[in-house]
Amino acid sequence: MSTPTKITFFEFLTPLVASGKKTITIRDESEAHYVPGTQVEVYTLETDKKVCDVKILSVEPLHFDDINEFHAEQEYIELPKLKQLIREIYPNTDTLFVITYELV
Repeated sequence: MSTPTKITFFEFLTPLVASGKKTITIRDESEAHYVPGTQVEVYTLETDKKVCDVKILSVEPLHFDDINEFHAEQEYIELPKLKQLIREIYPNTDTLFVITYELV
């Protein structure tokens, strides 16, 4: 599998990514193939518009039940809303991954 060079976010989240307020994303196994140390382009999911570039810092496993206030702060969203959003996107999985990144 080749190293990914692009990551997408819901459009409503991209200002938080571009401002540096949102520093993690929680994804399922299908998106856990990002490589620490690589630079990727951030695009909106809905319109495929480029927003900014980020550097992947780490990719670590995370069980849904272990999502906590620290993750919510890094996601820049309240914990109940974060858990609800994760459940809406990934309704049938508890095996997730935290992708930590920083603006380039």
